[in-house]
Amino acid sequence: MIKKLFKFIFKCILWLIVLSVAMVVLFKWVPVPITPLMVIRGVEEYQKGNKMTWEHDWVSIDDISKNLQLAVICSEDQNFLKHNGFDIKAIEKAIENNKKGKRIKGASTISQQTAKNVFLWPNRSWLRKGLETYFTFLIELTWSKERIMEVYLNSIEMGKGIYGAEAAARYWHNKSAAKLSAMEAASIAAILPNPLKYRAQPASNYIAGRKSWIVRQMGYFGRLDYNQTNEKK
Repeated sequence: MIKKLFKFIFKCILWLIVLSVAMVVLFKWVPVPITPLMVIRGVEEYQKGNKMTWEHDWVSIDDISKNLQLAVICSEDQNFLKHNGFDIKAIEKAIENNKKGKRIKGASTISQQTAKNVFLWPNRSWLRKGLETYFTFLIELTWSKERIMEVYLNSIEMGKGIYGAEAAARYWHNKSAAKLSAMEAASIAAILPNPLKYRAQPASNYIAGRKSWIVRQMGYFGRLDYNQTNEKK
């Protein structure tokens, strides 16, 4: 009986690995149509008696302004082009800050956020963190940095019921994602820590300050070139 149970568990794990790898390979080429967070938010709205709707328009990375790509890197993960999915220095710094009793800070990279948004659920737990690490490893192994950025900018929450760069650009600035200026891109990047709480415009004093900081960081960062990385084909 125990032998059969272990055999069943082994088969389940094997199939989960096969399925997860297949999904990662598929999404290397195919647009991600929906994410778990979209479904969760939709159900939450339904439970409140509201209509289950969300805005999500997938566009190619070529149709997303370089300003927005650079803005989210400067805001969320300045070592995105250098690391292999995990920013070890940022993790060590976060651990030290937490040990000192300072406000708990994470060290989640854009790759980790992409893995979580596309394949997992938002609630924190050791199980989800472990799976996030696993999927981050898979996408860094399989996708290019440019593809990770493309999926990230097409999948993340950028306002209530707003997902992805195109929907966010039209909602916050009434234009396509391809035409966002540096300031407009920075205003969207500035709300990403909590897009349900903050607004890109009209911006609060806090968001206006973050926006100005992001624009300065964009100037320091310089030109965005994915080819400077060991890009995987």
